[in-house]
Formats: sequence, structure tokens, C-alpha cells
Amino acid sequence: MDCFSQCFKAVVGSNSDSDSNDTNKKSQNLIKVKAIVTLKHSDDGLIRNLVDGGIQQIEELVGKTLVLELVSNELDQETNSEKETVKGSAQCKEEKEDEEQYEAEFELSKDFGKVGAILIENEQHKELFLKTIVLHGFPDGPLNLTCNSWIQPKQDSPAKRVFFTDKSYLPSQTPRGLQRLRKEELMQLRGNGEGERKSSDRVYDYDVYNDLGDPDTNIELKRPVFGGTKQYPYPRRCRTGRKHSDADPLYEERSNLDFYVPRDESFSETKQTQFNTSTIALGITAVIQSLDTILTDPNLGFASFEDIEEIYKEGFHLPPFKSNDLTFLQKVIPKFIQAANDSQNLLRFDAPEPFKRDRFFWFSDVEFARETLAGANPYSIQLVKEWPLKSKLDPKIYGPPESAINREIIESQMKNYSTVEEAIEEKKLFMLDYYDFYIPYVSKVRKIEGTTLYGSRTLFFLTTEGILKPLAIELTRPPIDGKAQWKQVFTPSSDHSSNLWLWRLAKAHVLAHDSGHHQLISHWLRTHCVVEPIIIATHRQLSSMHPIFRLLHPHLRYTMEINKVAREVLINASGILEITFFPKKYTMELSSVAYDKLWQFDMQDLPNDLINRGMAVKDHSAQHGLKLAIEDYPFANDGLLIWDAIKQWVTDYVNHYYPSSSIVESDQELQAWWTEIRTVGHADKSEEPWWPNLKTQKDLTDIITTITWIASAHHAAVNFTQYAYIGFFPNRPTIARNKMPTEDPTKEEWEKFINKPEQTLLECFPSQIQATLFTVIMNILSEHSADEEYIGQKIEPSWGENPTIKAAFERFHRRLKEIEGIIDSRNKNKNLKNRNGAGIMPYESLKPFSGPGVTGKGVPYSISI
Repeated sequence: MDCFSQCFKAVVGSNSDSDSNDTNKKSQNLIKVKAIVTLKHSDDGLIRNLVDGGIQQIEELVGKTLVLELVSNELDQETNSEKETVKGSAQCKEEKEDEEQYEAEFELSKDFGKVGAILIENEQHKELFLKTIVLHGFPDGPLNLTCNSWIQPKQDSPAKRVFFTDKSYLPSQTPRGLQRLRKEELMQLRGNGEGERKSSDRVYDYDVYNDLGDPDTNIELKRPVFGGTKQYPYPRRCRTGRKHSDADPLYEERSNLDFYVPRDESFSETKQTQFNTSTIALGITAVIQSLDTILTDPNLGFASFEDIEEIYKEGFHLPPFKSNDLTFLQKVIPKFIQAANDSQNLLRFDAPEPFKRDRFFWFSDVEFARETLAGANPYSIQLVKEWPLKSKLDPKIYGPPESAINREIIESQMKNYSTVEEAIEEKKLFMLDYYDFYIPYVSKVRKIEGTTLYGSRTLFFLTTEGILKPLAIELTRPPIDGKAQWKQVFTPSSDHSSNLWLWRLAKAHVLAHDSGHHQLISHWLRTHCVVEPIIIATHRQLSSMHPIFRLLHPHLRYTMEINKVAREVLINASGILEITFFPKKYTMELSSVAYDKLWQFDMQDLPNDLINRGMAVKDHSAQHGLKLAIEDYPFANDGLLIWDAIKQWVTDYVNHYYPSSSIVESDQELQAWWTEIRTVGHADKSEEPWWPNLKTQKDLTDIITTITWIASAHHAAVNFTQYAYIGFFPNRPTIARNKMPTEDPTKEEWEKFINKPEQTLLECFPSQIQATLFTVIMNILSEHSADEEYIGQKIEPSWGENPTIKAAFERFHRRLKEIEGIIDSRNKNKNLKNRNGAGIMPYESLKPFSGPGVTGKGVPYSISI
């Protein structure tokens, strides 16, 4: 018995030792990995779910979590198929003020290979914003996955979400274990082009602009469909799949003013709060809710300039509200009135910076000219290259093409230049030319009450001090209503009071023309509108692990959301722009004409744009390789600094991932991306010969630099000084409501002008409701949010993952800091009179960095407002 016991004990002990050895061996072949998952804290969490769902949901939520599956880079060598994923559940371990951390633990065999991706399932009953996942436990250090995406509940979206590591791969370099996931992710983002999109979707697809008109509400609100026709070519916007109108099946209905954008394109909570809060603080709710009262006299203007100035001192008092009244604008702008405090009936405006410095700044001809170089719209001034000035329009329709600005008018005002030809040869004559662009719309616009229009040319002379001097304004009305063509030239002559007041009125018309061109073309069309299809193509054709996707991604932030808001309330029929701008219902139609006649992708390149306008010529011996026609051109001088910095950064990045042209040409995702931008996103211009090829590293660098410039510095230059220069509306009126007193005047009209010229000017300016409404909007659009991301300020995680790219970014960041100092020193230079002088606001539009608020500076990565 004792022997048996000992033998039995020995045998059992021997087996135990064997099992232990097997366990130890197995343990030695395993790697323990911990995943730290960081979620953005949301106010829509457990409390709201409990309130909405009741006690039953308490039971449903118990144990609900995130399920993670680790995906290997490698295929199984024996089966040549994907390795089985390793699954784990993540539980909440820590909750901070603004984020929550979940943890999950895994055991991986050593032959699992490197983790290349993680699949996620959200088993909770609310969407979650996933910021990052970090895997700890690998011999070569932590593995990072930057997510920044909303994850929908599994019950609503059963497809597993895939997130790749921060390491970037060209398609040809994709690890074999990730190739299927890379393709499937793109297929999901493209969708099938069918059905109405839900707010939680992540589908990127194209459509025409068929949702600006609202024929269901009123047939007068019908507008053309923009895009898809030769008559109204236009870039594409994001497809929503909404129901089409009963009144006209060409249009999408507007009954629900919360248009779809892919979920990850929406504003962050910080941005949305800022957007709503600033709107309420400015009192737009008060404007909207009192419109029924105001609109009893919608054309009511300001009685005096003192009344205009008073709104910046005491505020603008509105009439009493009509309770429970839903005006048409309340339907148009629901987001602006969500949490109003309307107790005071008072609009408060901060005085714009130029007005604080010099309350008469807007009256000055020098300032009028200076702002063409350093104001809100520095993109329209151009060199006069030919003489005499002549229209290219059909004279049988629009009248004699010769300009009324003749030699005698110009030469009488130029000092030290005997002839016009001499001034042109030495590049001393410049022009704002809104003649051929606006003349075809004069007859149409003039049929609308409360607005008027001319074709216009404004000539400037470059003085020896380096500033522009206005010489003449020509206003033209084509043949209309049986009347012959009318044209007249106005000069800043002070030889007679009548001529001086006519000059001031002519300036008001030109400023309205320039404001319209600025807002519709330099701003909306050339930044917001043309970039949206590029964003859509980037998500549809470039994998999130593609290095070019990761280079572009910061430049895509919030643009689709702000464009959605524009379609809802700004550019739609009877929206803000139609109320406040001179083209009225032809506002968006004019932007379509500009897209057709003026827009070229290659001319959005800053050097090409300057050369095209005659504002620069190539000169390899000059800084930036360009010689400027006006040495003190603040926008061009600062813009070229930013342009060169962007181009160097993009060159370093592109050359690292594409050491040869053959790699560019063979990159299937990249080629599909560029093809889709041209042939789908900009389908109406797909056959144009000016589209760049994409065959070499230089081609790719030039394309990416142009896109980056448009989304960052171009937009910043035309956006963030809007309140500064338009906030005091006499400086840049958006509409001229009455014709010139000299155009076929009645006896009463002429006597009124002679006796009360100031009143004539005030009645030409925007009405009270137009001025106050647009001033509010300008303040909102000029404001940086607290979570703004400025170009070159913070490195993207995927860039920091690669030492070469990290070093290139650090050089880029340092250069932008240097540019800040250069701009500051330029603004202190007394010899630069277009940015320095008594009462002059320094030019800071292209200073890269800024704090929150209306600062007039800062270059965000993206078109974020």
C-alpha cells in the first residue's frame, strides 16, 4: 500500500510536472497586451439613456461594452489566409472631466505577427466618440491607433468598424493581412448611391445643388439646379438622398432643415457650442423674431450716419416682439434661435477695429484703394495691360463696347506721366473690372425691387509712395426697356460739391460689386464650394492608411458641415445672401457663371493667380521667384511666405513616400482619387485642358500644395477680416439700392440729390434689416472657435510616427513661427504704407496662429467656418 501510494504519487507528480512544463511553454509563446481606449466624454451618455429608455434599459446596459478584435498584418503561412483575430472586451476603468478610458487585455501568440488594425463593435446603446487606442506590451514599444471617429451602436450599425495603426502605407505596400480590410473600408464609405442618408451614416457620395430652391413653400422660391448642365455648371456637393419636391421633382425638399453630412464631418461639441452661443449673444434671434414688425417697412434705411454709429455705442433697439410668431426667417435659420434670451430687444455690436482706429476710415479714397491690396478681398485687383479699355461682350445686345474712361480723364490726374501708354508700360495702372461679368445681369437684377446694378470699372494709379490712388469709376447700364446704353465716368475731383457726392455714390456701387464678388466668388466658390468634392473623393478613394489621405486630412475638417449650414440658411432661396446682397435671387446663379467663365484649378495656385492678374511676373532672381507689380502688396507678400512654406513641407512629405515617378503613376488609389475629382466632383469641367496631369512627384506636390493653400491660407485671407472691414457696413456695403442720380433723373430725384446728398447716399446703402442681419453673420463667420487647429501648429500622430516626416514637420512649424515674426516686422515698417500709418489696421490676415474669437488673424488648417 505504501509502495502503491508512493508509486501513484510519483506517477501523478510526474504528470503534473509535464502539464506544468506545457503550460510554461505555452505561456512563453504568448504576449500579454493591454489596450487603453480613450473615448471623448459625451453629455449624451448613461443619464440620457436612462431617462429616455426607462428602467428596462438599466438591465440592457449592464455589462454592455466595447468589443475589440486585433488584426494581424500577416497571413497564415500554411493556409495563405487571414489569421484569426483575437477578441477582447473593453470595460470603463476611469472617467475624467472630458474623456473616459476603457481597458481590454489580450494574449497573443508570438507567431501572430504585428497588429495592423483593430475591429470595433459598440455594444452600448449610444454612439461613442473614439479618440485613440494604445496597445501596450510589445517588445518594440506601444502601438498607436488614432481614431477620432463616432462609433454607432451595434444594433444600429452591425458592420464592424476598422481602424488602422498610425503607420502609413501606399496601396502596393499594404501588409497582406490588411489588404481586404483596406478595400472593404473604402467600399463602405462610398455606399451604393441609394436611399436617404441618416445622420449616423458615414457615406460619401455626390449630388448636384438641387436643394437651394424651395418650390414647395412658394413657386417664387424656385431656383436653378446648379451642376450637371451646360447652362449652370457647378462643383458637386454631398448627396443626402432626401425626398424630392412635390412641386418640382428636380428639387430636394427642405421641410427638415438639418441636412445630412457624414457623421465624422459634424462640428465638435466645442465648435457647435461656440457657433450657437456667439449667434445668441449677438442677438440674431431678436432680429428674426421681430422681422414681422420690421418688414412692415423692409426698406427702412438709417436716417443719419450718427444713427449708424450709435449701434456700436448703445446697440440697435428692435421693435417689440410678436409672441408665438413664426416668420419665414425663423424657418430658414432654426439653428440661430435655439436658446434665445430675447428680454432686452437689443442688438449689441463691437466696433470693428478700423472704426476704433479712425471713425472716418471708410470715407477715405486712400483706404478705398488700400483695401484692394490688404482688405477682405485682395483677389480682384489686376494690372491694366491694354488700352483703350474695351468690353468683349456682344455690342448688338449690350451696346458700344468702348469704355467711357478716355485718355483725357486719366492723364489729367496722373502726375509725372504724360501718357497712358507710358503708365501702362511701367505698370502703374490697375483696375477692378466688374464690367463684362455683371453687365449681362443688369436687366435681370433691376426688375427686382430694392436693388440695382451696373457694369463697372475702377482705375487706380500707383504713386511713387507705393500706394494706389483712385482715378476714375465708370458705371454702365446696357440698353434696357427701350432705352439706349447709359454710361458715365466719375472722378474724385473736388472741384465741385456735386461731383464729390457723385464720386461717393459711385464708390458705394463699386464697393457693393466688390463685396458681391468677394463673398460669392473669392470666398464661397473658390474655397468652400470647390473643396467639398475634393473632400468627398479623398474619403472615397484614399484609404485612411494612405499617406496622402493623412497629409490632407487636417485640411478637410468641418468644411462639409459649414457648407451644409450655408445650404440651409445662407445661399438658399430667400436666405441671408439673397436678402442682403445686390443680385438677390441671382446670387448663386452668378457664382455658377464665375465657375464656368473664371475658375481653373491651376489658377488657384497663388503664384499662377498673381501672374494671371498681372500682379507679378516670373523672376528667378527675386524672392519666391516672382517680381511683384506692387512691391507693397500685403496679401501677396505674406501669402508667398505661407505658400513657399507649404510647398516645402509638401515636397518633403511627397518625396519621402514617392521616391520615383513610377510609384506615383502606379498608385491605384491616388490615380482614382485625382480622376474622380476631375470627372465626378468637377464633372462639368472634366474636359478642360488645364487640369494638371498626375505622373510625377512634382505633379503631386503642386496639386497637394494648391489644395492645401485653398483650404488654409486662401480661405483665411478672405474670411477672418470680414467683420473688421464689413462690420461697419458703409465701408463695404453689400447692396446699392438706388441708381445714380445722373442716370435719367426726374426733376424730383435731382432736386433731392442737390438738396440732401447725404440722404441720397444713405438711401443707396443697405436697409436697417439688411445691414444688421449681415453684420451679425459677418461677426459669426469671422470668429475662431476654441478648438481651432492652425496650420503647422500641432503634428498629426501619423506624421510623428515617421522620423523623416516628423523632422520635416518640425522644420515647417519653425518656418511658420518665423513668418509670424516677419509679418510683425513688416507691420511696423513705416515705409510700407499699405500696412502701416495713422489709423491703418496692420495686415495680419496671414499670421499663422491666433487665439479664439474675432481676431483678424490666424490660418486654420481647414475651411472650418
